[in-house]
Amino acid sequence: MRKTYNAEFAQVSGPYSHAVDTGDYIYFSGQTAKNAPDARDMTGDIAAQTQQCFDNLFEVMKEANLISDDVIKVNVYLTNMDDFAVMNEVYEKQFTAPFPARTCIAVLALPLGAEVEIEMIAKK
Repeated sequence: MRKTYNAEFAQVSGPYSHAVDTGDYIYFSGQTAKNAPDARDMTGDIAAQTQQCFDNLFEVMKEANLISDDVIKVNVYLTNMDDFAVMNEVYEKQFTAPFPARTCIAVLALPLGAEVEIEMIAKK
């Protein structure tokens, strides 16, 4: 049986777990601002959406007894690469140097109409 983590303050929008523990690594499912239980319309506010993504992810990390320094890889998905600089300003405040490895790609669309989605991998 696989070990999973789910946070009370982050919702799932499909048949998946918030995080799966593989022993040495924990894989965190992507979070959008709309996965917050009290999700409000943040359309066009990439800074707020990015912060909410991290708030959701860090809630799941708490369930796994991890901190941001345990994150080794982050994947960021944006529906508009023009939002990269604003997302990056918020992103930089979530971690301390040396920063995790990261990929950022533009996608056509994201679930729930989100404009940014973030997923992570952490090492215990």
